[in-house]
Amino acid sequence: MDVSELKAKIRDIKDFPTEGILFKDITTLLKDAKAFKSVIDQLATDYIQSRVEVVVGIESRGFIFGGALAHELGVGFVPVRKLGKLPASACSSSTISWPRAGR
Repeated sequence: MDVSELKAKIRDIKDFPTEGILFKDITTLLKDAKAFKSVIDQLATDYIQSRVEVVVGIESRGFIFGGALAHELGVGFVPVRKLGKLPASACSSSTISWPRAGR
């Protein structure tokens, strides 16, 4: 599938979860097996020659796509979450916090 077909699988939901936000709903892409496979295949093609050792995915969409990509590349997957959300020892880094709508 080409990029325009994949983009068409993503729904725009205005004012969700709050007014002024345009939420990109990927569930419509994920439930389409051909589209989901196409996304992962295209990502894997970009990285198959790069000697990737591990894929890191930021919660929650990153878990979905990162896990599938790691599987396709035959490498491990590392989930990244807020400190204290996983039981194993962790490292941390400073991040930029994005302002919420209405603040």
